[in-house]
Amino acid sequence: MSGSPDRLLAKSIRSGRDPVTLEAHANDTERAAARLFGPESRWGTSFCRFFRIAEEARPRFLLHLRVAALFHDLGKANEDFLAAVTRTRTEPQTVRHEHLSALVLHLPEVKAWLAKNAALDHDVVTAAVLSHHVKAGQDGDHRWCEPQDGKKSVALYLQHAEVRAILSRVRELLSLDDAPELPARRWSHAPPFGEALKRGRDAAKALQRALRAQDEASRARRALLLATKAGLIAADAVASAVVREGLSFEAWIDEVARRPALTPEEIHAAVIAPRIQEIEKRQPYKPHRFQEAAAELGPRALLRAACGAGKTLAAWKWAEAQARTRPIGRVVFLYPTRGTATEGFRDYVGAAPEGEGALVHASSRYEIEAMRDNPADHDKATRHHLNEADERLFALGLWSRTYFSATVDQFLGFLEHAYRSLCLVPVLADAAVIIDEVHSFDPRMFEALLALLDHFDVPVLCMTATLPPARRRALEARGLVTYPREEHRAELEDLERAEGHPRYRIEQAANTSACVEIAANAFREGRRVLCVVNQVRRAQVLTRQLEAALGAAPLCYHSRFKLRDRQAVHTATVEAFQQESQAALAVTTQVCEMSLDLDADLLITELAPIPALVQRFGRANRKLARGEAFRARVIVVPPENTLPYDASELDATKRFLDAIGSGDTSQRLLAGLFEIHANAERMPDAWARFLHEGYYATPGTFRDIEERSRPCILDGDLEEARALYRAREPLDGLVVPVPFTSVLPSEGRPSWLPGYYGVADGAAYDERIGFLAEAAKGKA
Repeated sequence: MSGSPDRLLAKSIRSGRDPVTLEAHANDTERAAARLFGPESRWGTSFCRFFRIAEEARPRFLLHLRVAALFHDLGKANEDFLAAVTRTRTEPQTVRHEHLSALVLHLPEVKAWLAKNAALDHDVVTAAVLSHHVKAGQDGDHRWCEPQDGKKSVALYLQHAEVRAILSRVRELLSLDDAPELPARRWSHAPPFGEALKRGRDAAKALQRALRAQDEASRARRALLLATKAGLIAADAVASAVVREGLSFEAWIDEVARRPALTPEEIHAAVIAPRIQEIEKRQPYKPHRFQEAAAELGPRALLRAACGAGKTLAAWKWAEAQARTRPIGRVVFLYPTRGTATEGFRDYVGAAPEGEGALVHASSRYEIEAMRDNPADHDKATRHHLNEADERLFALGLWSRTYFSATVDQFLGFLEHAYRSLCLVPVLADAAVIIDEVHSFDPRMFEALLALLDHFDVPVLCMTATLPPARRRALEARGLVTYPREEHRAELEDLERAEGHPRYRIEQAANTSACVEIAANAFREGRRVLCVVNQVRRAQVLTRQLEAALGAAPLCYHSRFKLRDRQAVHTATVEAFQQESQAALAVTTQVCEMSLDLDADLLITELAPIPALVQRFGRANRKLARGEAFRARVIVVPPENTLPYDASELDATKRFLDAIGSGDTSQRLLAGLFEIHANAERMPDAWARFLHEGYYATPGTFRDIEERSRPCILDGDLEEARALYRAREPLDGLVVPVPFTSVLPSEGRPSWLPGYYGVADGAAYDERIGFLAEAAKGKA
């Protein structure tokens, strides 16, 4: 056509690299799809099993994926995209390229041509193509083919030789006759493209309606759709990254997708045995019967045991058993927070052979670099806040790993169209998955967990000390076997002894101030004293009160520190409560509740919801270090206000505490009373965008938690931050979460600082007690 360029590009031209043409990238993506998920690939088996695609339907899935791979970037044959990749246009493109690719599929001549192969589901291919950058919606900012600037039309190059070559490859794959001639007109909302868009939007609505059906044919179609959408994102990521990084295409894919399945012996040698050796440095190791029994629970289980009972080692024994019963290539251990994921990495995954273990959360690269002073910990990762190209590289860099300690968002975020998580779906599909502290999931997270269990075939072990009855029933309805039950306890003497031993005496006090002298006196007597409050400001106030009473500063641990300072206080807090010979005193917020090995003699805590309070109790007399007769003193005080909790939750906790009384208390008693006094909760739904958006894909929110803070760099750290930024090093160590009202105004903000960071008043920061919001200059 007139004005058509000599070649079409799929990527920006990079210095020293050959240009990546549109035809080459389409062929590379199809080749990656076939090699990743083809019949000779072990990942092909695990991926289809994950999406519940029947064995006989695997060739049809691969056909759809390869056709989608060829079509996915066809819309890049336009003037705006060519200008963008050759750096002659800096304005936003008028229409996203994948929107145009999907539009071509709804041109009547193209749709009729493809329909000649009866095995092809046109809607499945179109949905995968339209959604592969997760920026396509029925409405909103990413509405399909809604212009993003003032232009009303865009020149297309659909008659270019490269486009014809791609369509010729589609013809070969589907055994069709020659491809139709595509329109030579500019794109606009006028015919033929406006009419094609209307037909496409109507088809998208019809598909969404069809997917609501629950018959077997609809479930099979949904499985094909979801697998094709996720598979295309993976294949596109591989094709882009392998070329960008100059890797050997076949060798790299074969190393990750065709490696042999894990053996139980490999899991034991890489993770379990090193952990047992660490335990034996402190005390003789004898496996608990319930840990051994965890291996017998099958592919779906809920392990409920008291804090400190040894659930994590039981979970790894379960994973070892899964490798005996089905082919898996990875073990993925998921935690609710960065801190708990990091502790899991330290204790277990970090001991795996170099290159096999991975820590995955938003600041994991910085965390691991900070661990390098400890020779027992290994790994490399990457910075957070990445663009899409770097998200791909981050995720693909993890494909070769075997053992993961990660935050739950990093792997289950695919259910809300998180791009990085979607790139990790092939890893998840090849894994045994352990999910810790499920009691702490907010309603949205728990719904996502149920969606995973409902729609995907993957071995899952959930763990917690306590769980509301409605949530337990919801998990059991999905096939999770609860262990242990009452009938198991006769054979679990070690667990019964650990859970039934009276570890505490619980009392209630009028207010926190009344406990300051109690805490100070216990510290003077050589006790380990842990104080837990519900808000950062109160932690800082209590720290100062105790410092005034003692003349020495207690440890103060919460979320509002620079990451490098938080690491230091985290390590100091854990070490202070793991030893038994010296006094210790720390004031913390909720950060102490989960997976931290703290062992206090005196615990003072503000009132909190029952599951959180039971977790806090689990930080006291954890190892019976003072002997069988010792009882930790636990004092519960009312907070100044209910935030961040709901008043009804705290009312339930008051009834729970009244039922406990003041006598000897065990974890077993706490669990039983929790079942009685937990607030009634509706049976949760199992909902996720990935399951229900059909043609579309727009990112959602994985957590319900309302963001009350913004990641900031202190103004006094800007010079250091700029040096790190120029060196392409992560800024994570300097980042502190700051309340929105304490973020400095944007006027005068450095232009080089990435937009997701704010700037805060460095004069309001104390490395011992964190950011003092009430002392900060800010927006208010």
